[in-house]
Amino acid sequence: MAKTPEKKDPETTGHSWNGIEEFNNPLPRWWLITLYLTIIWAIGYMIAYPAIPLINGATPGLLGYSSRGEVAADIEAVNTQNAPLIERINELELAAIAGDELVGGEADGFAYNGGKAVFATFCSQCHGAGANGAVGYPSLIDDDWLWGGSMEDIYTTINHGIRHEADLDTRLSDMPAFGEFLTDEEIAGLVQYVGALSEINGAEKTEEGEILFLDNCAACHADDGTGDRFVGAPNLTDAIWLYGSDPATLEETITFARFGEMPAWAGRLSEAQVRQAAVYIHSLGGGE
Repeated sequence: MAKTPEKKDPETTGHSWNGIEEFNNPLPRWWLITLYLTIIWAIGYMIAYPAIPLINGATPGLLGYSSRGEVAADIEAVNTQNAPLIERINELELAAIAGDELVGGEADGFAYNGGKAVFATFCSQCHGAGANGAVGYPSLIDDDWLWGGSMEDIYTTINHGIRHEADLDTRLSDMPAFGEFLTDEEIAGLVQYVGALSEINGAEKTEEGEILFLDNCAACHADDGTGDRFVGAPNLTDAIWLYGSDPATLEETITFARFGEMPAWAGRLSEAQVRQAAVYIHSLGGGE
């Protein structure tokens, strides 16, 4: 009967800790080969591609590859592909863009989707992702427009902004701070009268309040409070309030006035982007 060979322990490295000796078990050859190959690959990669940081950049690599250059080339390719569509948007009348066979339409329309991207990038921070606005930032999905909701009106507002002093063609209106020349009692009377115009806060019209309104407010907001888009004066009878309609907020508005500013996007956005944004905003449901 054959004897089973006696299994011997491998040689030790000669190291010993508390009587525990370390076996000298070499790594598998395939593992070592893989390790050496990865080292060779890493060295080759460092030579071929940008890799080693320098003071003002990195080593360029023998292949001259640049991730920035690759992105720039991709952008240039897209711009070249879209150039005829951009040209088409710029040459059309604003009102004709949405219905154009080449760039019009929603969902799959080039102008609409371009405007949607512009809005998400530059406008949603103030007007909200759904364009429903916030306190001090108008909703763009209703039919209440301070400066008009036609395609041309929206285009002008985007281009030149509101109270953007750097743009000479900006939308400009200046509500006075009535706290500087009206008494607290007179301002309280105006709060009541303005509230009554929209039938809010349980307010009731009084003869004194009406006189105050006609003397101080009607020049911009009209005798009946319906406002004047030409000067950006809001309608005070439709119960849509930019800053709030509670008595305390109305008192603050009348006392200190409001002076919200929207930046002018002409120069920051291309002509086509402004037009695309106008098309998209007009399509949200509040455009006229």
